[in-house]
Amino acid sequence: MNRTLQGLRAQLPPWAIEWLEVIVPLAQVALILLGAWLLVRVARRLIERVTTGYALPGNVDLVTRRTVAFLIYGGALLWGLERLGVSGTVLWTAFTSFAAVGAVAFFAAWSVLSNIFCALLIFTTRMFWPGDTIEVLENGEKPGLKGRVLDINLVFTTLEESGSAQGGTTLKIPNSMFFQRAVRRWHGSAPALPRTLDLTPRPSTEAPPG
Repeated sequence: MNRTLQGLRAQLPPWAIEWLEVIVPLAQVALILLGAWLLVRVARRLIERVTTGYALPGNVDLVTRRTVAFLIYGGALLWGLERLGVSGTVLWTAFTSFAAVGAVAFFAAWSVLSNIFCALLIFTTRMFWPGDTIEVLENGEKPGLKGRVLDINLVFTTLEESGSAQGGTTLKIPNSMFFQRAVRRWHGSAPALPRTLDLTPRPSTEAPPG
């Protein structure tokens, strides 16, 4: 391609060569951005199929699509700047600085990211589902955290501990804990959960001393 451009420049007048030096890099950048846009569209469809097939929550679909789009467009931007003549040393310095900041942010948010990853594992492996009754065991002898699964989000799993969803107690357990402890899951009829204690004062039925 370089030989073709050199031969074309030899046949063009000087004013056309100046325009060619501007048009060719811009055309290359446009093709790079178009390819990135098409790649993002394909990735979004694949992610949508996976999340629909495994019945993943909408938050997982949204976060994954935005992350993939950020990576693809970021790579296309760096490639486009290189085509426009930006120094490779400058691009490499900017990339390493960005990677260092990203690494620090990654380790700072490791607990949150681990819970998000564990949420994906819970859905893909179908470890349990909303409506199931489970118990997180410390060991085989002591009773653990038990309840009926009300909701599973990217960070916590909510268990109905006692009473009902309108008047009772719930537990919010980080998703990573389910992969650090043994989990008991009831199949079929689950044991009844304890009722919430009624702490409302009642009038005394004893006669006053006379």
